[in-house]
Amino acid sequence: MTIIKATCPMCGDVQLNRDQVRLVLHPVRDRSFYSFTCTECDDEVRKPAGPEVVRLLRMGGVVPENADFPAEAAEEHHGAALTHDDLLDFVTWLTSATAVAAAAGTGLHRRLDDTSDQVSQQP
Repeated sequence: MTIIKATCPMCGDVQLNRDQVRLVLHPVRDRSFYSFTCTECDDEVRKPAGPEVVRLLRMGGVVPENADFPAEAAEEHHGAALTHDDLLDFVTWLTSATAVAAAAGTGLHRRLDDTSDQVSQQP
C-alpha cells in the first residue's frame, strides 16, 4: 500500500493512504485541489494541486474527480462588476410584473393590466 505524505498546517506532516485523499481536477488548472482530513486533529485541509502534485497523487493511486460547475462560471466577463445598488434597482424593477412581461415582449403585460383594471372597477 502506498503511503502519501501531506502537511497539516496545525500538526505538520501526516501519513495518509489513497482513500484518505480527495483530488479534484478543475478545467482551470489554478483551481484544482486536493483535500484530506488530518489524522491527528481531524481538521479538513485543502491545498492547491498543480500539475506535479496531480501527477504524484495519481501515481499514489488517488482517483481524481472532475469539478462539476456550470459553464457560465468559466465565462470571461467584461465591464464593471454589479454593485449593491444595481442589484436593488433590479429587484425594484422585478416587483412590477407589467415591466417584466413587457421586457420579455410576450404581450402578457396587456393581460395583467386588463385584469387589474377589471379588479379595480368591481363594486
